[in-house]
Parts: sequence; structure tokens; C-alpha cells
Amino acid sequence: MPNKKSAIKRLRSDAKKRSRNQSVLSELHSRFKQLTTLAGQDANAAKEYARVLVSKFDKAVVHGILPHGRANRKKARIARLLSSTKKPSA
Repeated sequence: MPNKKSAIKRLRSDAKKRSRNQSVLSELHSRFKQLTTLAGQDANAAKEYARVLVSKFDKAVVHGILPHGRANRKKARIARLLSSTKKPSA
């Protein structure tokens, strides 16, 4: 346990940040899994859902929650998933 006042504050703020970051990462993971199931069912809905998900990955990078390389890799996997889904018939 820290002795200095600033170290005690830092401990509290780190716990808050860790909790916030874990919830964002959990949401990204859950949404990615939802996208994979949605891609097999409805391509148009999956495309819209992917747009929102890519935006959330970008926001996580801006806020420092996710490294940009990892976000780029996930976005590439999303794009590959959408390109492999069946095309809707016109």
C-alpha cells in the first residue's frame, strides 16, 4: 500500500481507468462475435454493424485503450469477413 498521498490517488485513478478500459475491450470483443454471427445471416445488416464497430475500434485507439496495430488488424479481419459473406441477390 502506498504511503504518499499522490501515490494513493494514483492507485484509485488507475483502478478506475482499468475498469473503464476492461469494459470497452469487453464490448469490442462481444460486438465482434455478434458481427461474425450476423455476417452469416444478413450481409446488409452486417455491413452497417461493421461500420459502427470499426468506429468503436478507432475511438478505442484515440483514447489509448487499444494499440493502433491491433485495431488495424481487427479492422482488416472485419473487412475480410464481410468480403467472404454471401452477396445479396439483386
